[in-house]
Amino acid sequence: MSNEPIIRTSDLHKKFVRDEFEVHALTGANLEVHRGEFIALMGPSGSGKSTLLHLIAAMDRPTAGAIEVLGQDIASLSESAVARWRNHHIGFVFQNFNLIPVLTAHENVELPLKLTHLKKGERHQHALTALKLVGLSDRTDHYPRQLSGGQEQRVAIARAIVTDPDLLLCDEPTGNLDARSAQEVLTLLARLNKEHGKTIVMVTHDPHAAHFASKIRHLDKGELLPEGEVPEDWRAAPMASDDKT
Repeated sequence: MSNEPIIRTSDLHKKFVRDEFEVHALTGANLEVHRGEFIALMGPSGSGKSTLLHLIAAMDRPTAGAIEVLGQDIASLSESAVARWRNHHIGFVFQNFNLIPVLTAHENVELPLKLTHLKKGERHQHALTALKLVGLSDRTDHYPRQLSGGQEQRVAIARAIVTDPDLLLCDEPTGNLDARSAQEVLTLLARLNKEHGKTIVMVTHDPHAAHFASKIRHLDKGELLPEGEVPEDWRAAPMASDDKT
């Protein structure tokens, strides 16, 4: 594992204006992630964890502070440059899967490859390889409606890794799954990290999910707490959170 972080944020802030009020979603976040790590960003709804993940993915821009990902100051990139950069370096897994209903599993996975220079046959083979990696070789021609929730999320993970990205970013990847499907998805993510060296940053409110990661950082009311520090209410009842958002 390299000593040089591939994600570095410094005094990162993000605020939104809602109904004439300023909402400080993130206040002064300092984070370093090294290649090959599996980091869980943990906190209840409204703590700022998804905001931080979206900033890392360049899906949003910070209000203040610095963010560097893979040596790139992503806040300075134009919208078109951001799109190219993200497609090349980032795989994103959403809570709601975000699969296209009219496309098969194979077609959903192949979609990001259409922005590359790969030929049709190469795209086809890459998609098959990604589906095999997530254990869905027998579901390539199935549509999302023909899959279980856990299978849909595994298709979404295959889509996220098909371009062999440097970073896999997961926003509540088990939030819409039953316990068995969640366990399968978390086991898959851990395997991608340990066996394939994928660097993963996962947002979650669930302590069970967080313990699949190699490191946990907590957020509380927009503040990213120092490593090893847990909010007071979490220390009092660490397993009590039933937040689903």
